[in-house]
Amino acid sequence: MTPEPAPSVSQLLSFYLEAGVDCALSEEPINRLAEPDRPADFKTAAPARDVNPSRPTETAPTPPAAPLSEPPPAPDAVIASARETARTASSLEILRDLLEKFDGCALKSTATRLVFADGNPTARIMFVGEAPGRDEDIEGLPFVGRSGKLLDRMIASIGLDRTKVYIANVIPWRPPGNRTPTPQETQICLPFIQRQIELVDPDILVTLGNPSTQTLLATREGIMKTRGRWLSYDTGTRTIRAMATFHPAYLLRSPSYKRLSWQDLRAIAKALSQSAS
Repeated sequence: MTPEPAPSVSQLLSFYLEAGVDCALSEEPINRLAEPDRPADFKTAAPARDVNPSRPTETAPTPPAAPLSEPPPAPDAVIASARETARTASSLEILRDLLEKFDGCALKSTATRLVFADGNPTARIMFVGEAPGRDEDIEGLPFVGRSGKLLDRMIASIGLDRTKVYIANVIPWRPPGNRTPTPQETQICLPFIQRQIELVDPDILVTLGNPSTQTLLATREGIMKTRGRWLSYDTGTRTIRAMATFHPAYLLRSPSYKRLSWQDLRAIAKALSQSAS
């Protein structure tokens, strides 16, 4: 391939004029991408010092060290503190106030508000889920979103409503983005829901979904094996009949399991009627 001929002077001048170059600033071209020359003593030059031997050399004062922030308490210490705090509550009102002031769970700082409970605190039946969602976080009440509306229909099917049941969660603050609570967060909040159950003292405890069932009923079996069976919940002073069933949010995703949930509800209604007679 024949190389293109070099441009003539007149062609270069025409190109510069078209590009807007109409004057020369120096005799020699300047490479703007090259690093500028530095004085030879630029790196080695040191600030002038007073070397008069007749007076001692002054040194600059050492700045004070920044104060060290206290390390966060160990998880075991926080859990122990939660147990001690919950144990002091002699009523649901006091327990709620203690939770409002409790700073041991990081979820409190990301949630909008505390979601303590809803319903009748003297009810014979108590429902416990895992944690609040977005709607619950906004309103400060458990089960008020889509899953809450389904729960209302579920309890209505056995002749109950929120004035005749008590509803709470293991975790009283919404995890960010509705993520699953960590085991540490669950263990920190566990003493409070345990004390809540003790103070309500229901005849029947219903755990909604796998997380609350495994946490409260001390089982590692999945919800498919635990649901529909009568288990026991020990408060330390008495034993409460307990049954696990599907969480309403799971039933919204898997409506085919509503039939099994209806069987669980019928068994719960039968036990309520038998204990009342």
